[in-house]
Amino acid sequence: MLPEARQKELKAFAGKLADLAREVLLAAHARVETEVEVKSDGTPVTVADKEAERRMRAAIKAAYPDHGILGEEFGPENVDAEYCWVLDPIDGTKSFLSRVPLYVTLIGLRHEGRPVLGLIDQPVLGERILGDNVTCELNGRPVRVAEASLKEAVVVSTDLDNIRRLHRDVRWNRFADSVAHVRTWGDGYGHLLVAAGRAHVVADPIMNPWDLVPVLPVLRGAGAVVTAWDGGDPVKAGNLIAAAPKLHAEVMRTLRD
Repeated sequence: MLPEARQKELKAFAGKLADLAREVLLAAHARVETEVEVKSDGTPVTVADKEAERRMRAAIKAAYPDHGILGEEFGPENVDAEYCWVLDPIDGTKSFLSRVPLYVTLIGLRHEGRPVLGLIDQPVLGERILGDNVTCELNGRPVRVAEASLKEAVVVSTDLDNIRRLHRDVRWNRFADSVAHVRTWGDGYGHLLVAAGRAHVVADPIMNPWDLVPVLPVLRGAGAVVTAWDGGDPVKAGNLIAAAPKLHAEVMRTLRD
């Protein structure tokens, strides 16, 4: 954990970055049409994605010129620095294109390679959650994950097709039949729901570093156990399952036994 004064400073700065992105996204959300490009991997990117990331990068370079940056839209800069910001200006671009307010801005900070701060911001709903692996606050109010039995659990995931395609070794159908609901309130907003105790399990089948690094300190700060689908390190695996401790153990038994 970072020294208290340093942590407070960097949390405040993360909030300033989120404010910059929020200004761009609120204006873009209000427009009728969206300018869209298709990236080499086939995923969409908008002018708002790029402008929000540009503003955040400029602010980081002005305030902390020795810090690294890893962003979805403009790639890596000095990522082996002691501190490295990890940015996803719009996580959930497909939701953004339809103006479904489940997209978020993700801002993470690594210190010596370890995720130490994470922020998830939904600008339209005015919800911002901030975690540091030990604590987690939603709009300044402490929040915790909610324990539940498996049959009571609300499970969120981004894309069920990716689960069936990428995780054929798990018993997903048995698991889905064992819980209360499975919903695709996914991307970064699903992680906010679980950290805030509104949903119980987030099962994300595939994640890039800019999706993953920001949510880990949030989920862990809210008291979640976070593992990869195989029970290992989510950063190495590029996927995660997170829930309150007792529920997480039950989830993994149901998926893998």
